[in-house]
Amino acid sequence: MICFISQTDFHIEEPTVVSIGKFDGRHAGHQKLLQRMLKWKAERGYRTAVFTFGLSPASGVTVIPRRVITTDAERRAGMEALGIDYLVEYPFTEQVSHMPAETFVREILVGKMNAKAVVAGTDCGFGYQRAGDAALLKRLAGELGYEAEIIEKAQEDGRDISSSYIKEELDLGRMEKVNELLGRPYCISGTVVHGNHIGGPELKHPTANQIPPQEKYLPPFGVYVSRVELNGRKYGGVTNIGRKPTVEGHWPVGAETNILDWNGDLYGRDIRVELLNYERPEQKFDSLEQLRNQLERDEEYARSYLDKHRSLC
Repeated sequence: MICFISQTDFHIEEPTVVSIGKFDGRHAGHQKLLQRMLKWKAERGYRTAVFTFGLSPASGVTVIPRRVITTDAERRAGMEALGIDYLVEYPFTEQVSHMPAETFVREILVGKMNAKAVVAGTDCGFGYQRAGDAALLKRLAGELGYEAEIIEKAQEDGRDISSSYIKEELDLGRMEKVNELLGRPYCISGTVVHGNHIGGPELKHPTANQIPPQEKYLPPFGVYVSRVELNGRKYGGVTNIGRKPTVEGHWPVGAETNILDWNGDLYGRDIRVELLNYERPEQKFDSLEQLRNQLERDEEYARSYLDKHRSLC
């Protein structure tokens, strides 16, 4: 996959089928758009191209982006795994924020991305004050030489599947529902870093520690049944999201995973931790002995859950 990150001076030579949006979570609703793009590719030979912003428009042009289900790096990895050919993460500048919707279609979708087809949802919005919509895409299609296909939104329980809906479920720790709406497990991706080094020698539960980026939308602090894929094999796990309140010192918000039946050095390695089930809230214990006993109960809970859901591991 070819990525244009924070670039405005680019041009795609091959004819493309384009879709636009934030693609936060790349949820089941987004999947309808992306799968339709892949069908255009199979039928017409167009290359697939996604237009999005590296900095969420909801955050304006500030340096602190809105919290997202899927970070830019996770979104890139997901798009590449799906087989998307081009990903454009356009810089959201003051000038871009005031770009008229018709100019966006003419200069970027057609001019820079060489769109011969545009696939969008019924609620798509783009351009200054989101004045551009599905009707505008269809109106300009004949004049600018592309075909517009508008896709109805995917629904679940009578509601449109959206990033907002998924965040509501994340806030409740309802991981099974979150994963159903996403169409795959919610994950935390990142490099394994050094922690406090007491998990192995003192607690007898060695862990892989990750520090999620500031913009990552996390579920409630607590303990989760998880899954990690290493060397082509899936391992069950117990993941704590939080600040390690029992351990003295100030710790950043992290994801600390005890990978069941795994022994190895993961420091400096990028891993993907998928959260499957919320067990309990994070809590502070009076001693490491109490914490160790609880970790043993957490492991028992995780093994029982995974045994009942064998398809997950």
